[in-house]
Amino acid sequence: MSAHLLTGGGSGIGAAIARRLLDRGDELWLLARDAGRARELAAAYPGAHTLVGDLGEPARLSWALGHQSLPDRLDSLLHIAGVVELGQVGDLTPKIWNETLAANLVGPAELTRLLLPQLRLSHGHVVFANSGAGLAASAEWSAYAASKHGLRALADALRAEEHGNGVRVTTVYPGRTATPMQAKVHQQEGKAYEAARWIDPESVATAVLTAVDLPRDAEITDLTVRPGR
Repeated sequence: MSAHLLTGGGSGIGAAIARRLLDRGDELWLLARDAGRARELAAAYPGAHTLVGDLGEPARLSWALGHQSLPDRLDSLLHIAGVVELGQVGDLTPKIWNETLAANLVGPAELTRLLLPQLRLSHGHVVFANSGAGLAASAEWSAYAASKHGLRALADALRAEEHGNGVRVTTVYPGRTATPMQAKVHQQEGKAYEAARWIDPESVATAVLTAVDLPRDAEITDLTVRPGR
């Protein structure tokens, strides 16, 4: 049985991965932003463990996790959570920039740093759910795309640094996926949202778990997933 810590397990891609891991009997730890959310996740995923720590406040993660019991062994750290706020560069405030970069880049970097000892011991795997915006930026996507370009750099550097420790690192770049975040994006874009047009979260979950389950003689470093319709 493998042990996994997952962010973003409450909905979308993260929820699909969480269900799959529990269904196959793996040990699952879910990061929640506060105690109330932790109770909701515990009720939604019987048998899962919860930890409380807000990715939007990276400087407090060490303190928060230091007051909780962490898994002794960790086979994978799955960074699935993320936030998005569209807007033109001329309109985006420092508050939006800081919140986006904290949740999408600095928070994942700090969580990874804190859990690297367990990942090194198990020769574990770090997976970053990125985005097509992490490969190319479009108008009104500057803050989100910048955070995802940074996340790509984080993953590449981490892979180079931890290869000798046996830690694998994968970045998955999903296209538009039928999630609550995508519904919010369509609302901000002023477009009608049709979930059937976009990737099913289960398909992205399959891509993530394919990378995690790959035999140890190989490593998927980058994986792009695009809508098939």
